[in-house]
Amino acid sequence: MQLSNEEEEYNLSLSKFESMLKTNKVLFFDSEEFEDIILHYLDTGKASLAKKALKLALEQHPRSTGLKLVQVEMLIYDDKLDQAEKLLNELYAIEPHNEEIYIQRANIHSKRDKHEEAVEELKIALQYTEDFADVYNLMGMEYLFMDNLELAKENFIKCLEEDPEDQAALYNVVYCFEFLDQNREAIEFLTSYIDSNPYSEIAWHQIGRLHYGLKEYEAALRAFDYATLVDDEFLGAFMEKGKSLERLKRYDEAIESYNRTIELDDPTSYALMRIGKCYEKLGKKALALKFYNKTVHEDPLLDKGWIAITDFYVREKNFQKALFYVNKALNIDNSNRLYWKRYAVINKEMNFWEEAEMGYRKAVELGDSQLDTWLFWVDILQYLGEFQAAEQTLIQAMDYFPDHYEIEYRLAGIHFILGDDKKGKYHLSNALRTNFKHHTLLKELFPAAWDRKMVQNLIEKYRNA
Repeated sequence: MQLSNEEEEYNLSLSKFESMLKTNKVLFFDSEEFEDIILHYLDTGKASLAKKALKLALEQHPRSTGLKLVQVEMLIYDDKLDQAEKLLNELYAIEPHNEEIYIQRANIHSKRDKHEEAVEELKIALQYTEDFADVYNLMGMEYLFMDNLELAKENFIKCLEEDPEDQAALYNVVYCFEFLDQNREAIEFLTSYIDSNPYSEIAWHQIGRLHYGLKEYEAALRAFDYATLVDDEFLGAFMEKGKSLERLKRYDEAIESYNRTIELDDPTSYALMRIGKCYEKLGKKALALKFYNKTVHEDPLLDKGWIAITDFYVREKNFQKALFYVNKALNIDNSNRLYWKRYAVINKEMNFWEEAEMGYRKAVELGDSQLDTWLFWVDILQYLGEFQAAEQTLIQAMDYFPDHYEIEYRLAGIHFILGDDKKGKYHLSNALRTNFKHHTLLKELFPAAWDRKMVQNLIEKYRNA
């Protein structure tokens, strides 16, 4: 690719400057060359080289406003805000109509968390600038800092009107729409944007994302198709396209899309796992397992990969292998309640009651709010003869599920077993009043209590009522 004259001159200036540093010969550069060199080093994180260049620049051009503004930028970069402010005031006395003075003042206010003052400075900069897009973009960022998403969105849109190719502003507009839960409005905006910029793969990709979030998978797929037509190496769009095809149950095509991401870059564990899921949906179990194994080979610390293999073996009812793989996932993330619940279910299937009890207990401790988790845990405690622990667990469960018949029937049965007939009758009455239809649950779980005459009399009383 041929470089423009500007690019050639820029590269020549950099080479010339770096050669000067190596030889200790002092060469002359004009002030604009120095500005480009300093900003290049700042942008690439080479602050020490930027400072060397600035020192030489000010020695050669002590009155250059442009270089002094670069000096202000470096002072702000080093958090020397008071010094930067003092220098700006001096520059303001010389060039009060220089928009960069107001932009850097805004930068200082922003660093001090005075975002409203920063916006006021930027409003003044708008009166003098020729680069409206940059100032609107900066204003949008200040409004983001203030959590004023509406005004942030408004300024990012103005930025795009000035510079339709500003991709960062485009992303920020969509972010504001999404944060404000205005996904429909975001799609309308992007559709209008595409009318003027039909080859914006970013806009097509964002429309696809928004449709996908609204579960409009056909529309999402169309948008991702356009994104990949504009840029046939757009890895993210191919990945999202695969996800949309999966949702539409077009698994063969989804596999093609995921494979395209692997052609474009090194295989990701996510793509390999999705291919495995697609093959499993197609009933190609050997291929599914092959890709699940590739997933964990690619990223052994991806717990979701081990869980995918776990679930595969659970569906195959091979609980021995499922237990091995769920332990792999727990070794990576032992604070995931869903993994502990799987661990409990697998151990329960294998009649490893104590391990199953621990799994359900861990799941609840980590915030599992599903009723069935609590009930399975209680039933296992009861099976292990831990009736008092089961009682305490049920009382705890009532805080989350007050007056739930499944809890009340269990509490009744456990109290009868523990010999507390008064509490047993109380909870049985609650259960029968709440849900008489399922009163045989007591018979299933506590047959000895069910057979008692007192219990049958109470049931008859509610039946007749």
